[in-house]
Amino acid sequence: MSSAPTPEPREPKPALVFDDPLSQQSSDDTDRGWGERGEGDSAADLKRFLDEKPPHHL
Repeated sequence: MSSAPTPEPREPKPALVFDDPLSQQSSDDTDRGWGERGEGDSAADLKRFLDEKPPHHL
């Protein structure tokens, strides 16, 4: 007599979520990654401003 192999436990399937996707904040709704800078000194800010100013603004 051969016994049937015991099935291995399966991973649970991810549950479907029926929340309103528009009620959640996306990464585009934040300022993160848009060039924000930490607290710095004003001399460094002025240097950065002058370095990044386009030539037609001279």
